[in-house]
Amino acid sequence: MKSALLNPVLNKEIRLRFRSAKSFLGIAAYLGILGLISLGFIGMTLSFDYAGVFRPEESRSMFLMISMLQLALVIFITPGLTAGVISSERERQTLPILLTTAQSSSSIILSKLASSLSYLLLIVFASAPLYMIVFLFGGISPVSILASFALYVFTMLVVGSIGVLMSTLIRRTILAMVTTYSVAFFLTGGIAVIAMMLTNFNYAYYSQGTDYIWPYVFASVNIPVMFFSVFEGSVVQELQTMAGTSFSPWITFFIFYGVIIAGCLLIAVRKLRPRMKTKGKPAEKMG
Repeated sequence: MKSALLNPVLNKEIRLRFRSAKSFLGIAAYLGILGLISLGFIGMTLSFDYAGVFRPEESRSMFLMISMLQLALVIFITPGLTAGVISSERERQTLPILLTTAQSSSSIILSKLASSLSYLLLIVFASAPLYMIVFLFGGISPVSILASFALYVFTMLVVGSIGVLMSTLIRRTILAMVTTYSVAFFLTGGIAVIAMMLTNFNYAYYSQGTDYIWPYVFASVNIPVMFFSVFEGSVVQELQTMAGTSFSPWITFFIFYGVIIAGCLLIAVRKLRPRMKTKGKPAEKMG
């Protein structure tokens, strides 16, 4: 495992990504946008408050807005960083050279994924000081902040593994990127819309005294819904009441996406190296 993560491929990718001035300009722009949004939210809130006081519940609303915005940015940026890690090597005709090195397929895939997500991790954790504004006014607990950052990392792994898989299976970077965006948007926005539509039928089942499990199923595998439930615990309770079960949707969430992460990476590793077909009968063993 150590050789799969600490290898020349990972070192090269990280050096190329972090030595560029565009990378640090991107981080500065990202933090500047989040900072302006935070200050704008505080300014608008104070302008509509006659006492000119920024209350803890308003600080909590600001934290929720910034967190959901950052989650959307993570989902939007990750495919662009991961969907071309293998296909771009194939387009530059450097993939055969990479495959002739001593690095295994798992080492190459994991290194490409780690180097792509490392830049996004730096962006997300660089925004941590902005979240400290919340502690000046109260309204949110440190546990919620840690949980939100943990879900950011988990979301990166989910979308990043899908991007690496599409980059391995699809030869063109543009097609791989479009496919990754389509899958990521379906897992986030598409499933959320389906869960909301199914929730509208809850009253018909409730009036008949029967359980209605489908909104629970779709909501428990939707990243934004489960992320929102970190701050609004009543969402989970409502889903459990609707389905008539005490089974935590978080277990379903992590099992579902854990299988996706493992499956995508395993398929990418197996499909990275083309299987060479030999003509005629295989050579007989000597001896």
